[in-house]
Amino acid sequence: MVRSLFAGSLVMPGVLSELLANDGTSSVQSNGGAHFPARAKRVIFLYMTGGVSHIESFDHKPEFIRRGRLGTLPKDDLAPPTWDFAPGGQCGTQVNDIFPHLRECADDLCVIKSMTTDENDHFEATLGLHTGSYTIKRPSVGSWVSYGMGTENRDLPSFVVLAQKQAYGGASLWGSDFLPGSHGGTRIKPGDYPVRYLKRRLPADEQKTEFEFLQAFNRLHQKGREGNSALASRIQSFETAYGMQHKMPEILDIKGESEHALSLYGADREETKGFGWKCLVARRLAERGVRFIELIDDGNWDSHSRIKDHEKLARRVDRPIAGLLRDLKERGMLEDTLVVWTTEFGRTPKGTGKGRSHHRYAFSAWLAGGGVKGGMSYGETDDFGEEIVNNPVHIHDLHATMLHQLGFDHERLTFRHAGRDFRLTDVYGKVVKDILA
Repeated sequence: MVRSLFAGSLVMPGVLSELLANDGTSSVQSNGGAHFPARAKRVIFLYMTGGVSHIESFDHKPEFIRRGRLGTLPKDDLAPPTWDFAPGGQCGTQVNDIFPHLRECADDLCVIKSMTTDENDHFEATLGLHTGSYTIKRPSVGSWVSYGMGTENRDLPSFVVLAQKQAYGGASLWGSDFLPGSHGGTRIKPGDYPVRYLKRRLPADEQKTEFEFLQAFNRLHQKGREGNSALASRIQSFETAYGMQHKMPEILDIKGESEHALSLYGADREETKGFGWKCLVARRLAERGVRFIELIDDGNWDSHSRIKDHEKLARRVDRPIAGLLRDLKERGMLEDTLVVWTTEFGRTPKGTGKGRSHHRYAFSAWLAGGGVKGGMSYGETDDFGEEIVNNPVHIHDLHATMLHQLGFDHERLTFRHAGRDFRLTDVYGKVVKDILA
C-alpha cells in the first residue's frame, strides 16, 4: 500500500513540501565545536590486536642484542630480539627488519617507545585502549571524536570500523554507550557483503520519496521531544543509512583505482590485499569526510610460543600502511590527518619457549601527520625493554594528545550521565606536548 502510494504519485507535492519545510536541519548531535584551532580534521587508527613485541618492532635494544650474541645476558630467561634493526629515512630512526616499508617512512613517524597501560590481559587492555576504561563499558575513542566534531558528510557515518573479525572486547570497542547512538562506529567487513542491507530494495526515485515522507513524519513526531537523544539517534540512523546506500558502494569498490595505487597499498598481492583494501578504503573514507576510521588487523600478534609469527603478521600490514602514509602525503592529506598505530601492550623481554608473554609495563606506538613531529622518537626503556626509564606515556595521555590535535581539551570534552560529567580520559591524562609540531 505504501509503495503503491508513492509509485502512483498520490502524495501531493504541496503536502510533502509542507511536511519537509517543518523538517529543520538534521545533523549528528555534537558537543558544539572545538575548544581551539585543530591541527587534524580526522583520525586513522591502526590497531594491531594481540600485543606486538616492542623490542622486535620499534624499540631498538643494541645492548640486548650484543650481550645476547656474546652470551653475557644478566638473566638466563632473557631472549634477545629475533631480527635485526636498521636506520630509516634522514632521521635515522631504528626500525626492525620485519617492517622494511615503514622504515622508509621513518621521517614521517613519531615513535613513542614508552607506552604503558594498567592491565596485562587482552580483554581489559584492549577495552582500556579503546575506551579509557578497563573493566566497565564506556564510549569508545571514536565515539568521543564523533561527539566532539559532529559529521562532515551527512551521507556517511562519522565513525567507521574496518574489521573482518572482532577483536578482544567485541563491539564495545566501537560502541557509543551513554553518548547518543549516532556516534557509535559503523562496522564494515571486507568481502562480498561489507555492510548489511546496503543494496537498495526500490528504484532510487521511489526510495527517495518514501524516505522523505517517512522522515517528515519523524520530524513532526520529534517536536516537543527534542531532549530524547535515543529518538534523535534513531532518526539520524535512517538518514545515514539512506545516504550510505547511495555513497558507500562506490567508496568500497576500489576497482577504479589506478594500478599504481593498488600496487602502493599491496591490494594487488595475495599476502597484503586484505589489509591493503582496508588502508585504501580508509583513505577514500577520509577524503569524503569520515572523522574517525579504525582498521583492526585480523591477525593475532599474541605470540606466546612462536614469536617468529611476527614476521608473517608484519608482512601482511607493512606495505599497506606505508602505502597509506605515502598516499596521504602525496595528496596533501597527511598534514591534517592524524594516523595512529598501536597495540594493547608489548611482550616480555623474557622468553617463554620460543615466544613471549604479555607485557603491560612498556610497549611502542607511533603517530604520523596531524601536527605531530615526524622523524623522532620519544621516551625510553631500559637496555632490555623491560621498564620505562624516562617520559612514560599512558594510554590516557595518548587519548588526551589525540583529542588535542583535533582541537579539544580532554578535560572539557564531557558528557553528563548518571549525575556526573564523564570524559574519555576519566580523571587522568596529559597532552604529550614534546611531540607536537
